Amino acid sequence: MGQNNYQGALQQPVGSGFNATSTANDVIQGIDLKGKVVIVTGGHTGIGLETTKVLAYAGATVIVPARDTDKAQKNLKGIDNAELETMDLMNPDSIDAFAEKFLTSGRPLHLLINNAGIMWVPLRRDFRGFESQLVTNHLGQFQLTARLWPALKKANGARVVNVSSFGHQMAPFNFEDPNFENREYHTLQGYGQSKTAGNLFAVELDSRGKSFGVRAYSLHPGNVNGTDLAREEPIELFKQMGTHDEEGNLKPEVAARLKTIPQGAATTIWCATSPLLNNIGGVYCEDADIAELDLGNIEHRYDDPSTIRGVQPYSLDEANARRLWNLSEEMTSIAFPVN
Repeated sequence: MGQNNYQGALQQPVGSGFNATSTANDVIQGIDLKGKVVIVTGGHTGIGLETTKVLAYAGATVIVPARDTDKAQKNLKGIDNAELETMDLMNPDSIDAFAEKFLTSGRPLHLLINNAGIMWVPLRRDFRGFESQLVTNHLGQFQLTARLWPALKKANGARVVNVSSFGHQMAPFNFEDPNFENREYHTLQGYGQSKTAGNLFAVELDSRGKSFGVRAYSLHPGNVNGTDLAREEPIELFKQMGTHDEEGNLKPEVAARLKTIPQGAATTIWCATSPLLNNIGGVYCEDADIAELDLGNIEHRYDDPSTIRGVQPYSLDEANARRLWNLSEEMTSIAFPVN
């Protein structure tokens, strides 16, 4: 079944022919998804909505579970192949109810796109005491994937795509204190470890799932203009990063280098559909290709989005991936035996 991507063994661009300016429509050209069933979390806003549109127009039936169904219904209007369901990633019972309803339908699941996420929020906890970015960006995804596993196997060829971020470079996963119970809360640390978790989950899920025809991927969509992900973050942080001026406005030269939403959805679509990945899994992707392993050879400057690239080896580490799987089972009280 091919090699695992532990330690980034497969982290080499494959020459996809696409780049940072490619759009989701560019990537989907020539791909027919008629008869395919897809779930896109957060598929009603931002790059998730673009993902839903492109997959639906390619013929797939796209199910969009959303917490704010009024907003979702409005945004999904006119997309014939889209189905709206209710789900809140911060609520384990809600995840179970959604998954059970889908399993009861008897349909296979060809694509699960774990797109929904939150970013740079103040310290919040769910009823279990778990930090909100970890819950939304990883634990909820882990639970949803585990519950939908029978449908993924039933597809006889499925992909799970975790929309991660370059933000994983902000922090490795803190196994000693993942919920900031004994350390000061820094929102970027919380965000970073939650995205590192998404990468580790993909590499481990692929290793365990490939013998059942289920491959997994993680990705950085790029620095995208026009999303509301960072709406709660203090403007001072952006000033420090060099992206905004003293008045709090995005610098024109930075804005000119940001991706559009159609460009931001391109890597998700590539991971979900590219034939080049038929025999490769567990990789972290960006700019619609497999990303380069970051061994300290890439200079990152936040005022130049083209330098925001590469994947940290700690987020593809075999020991970390297996440890996180076990911890995720423990924290969610869900056994996820891939069999």
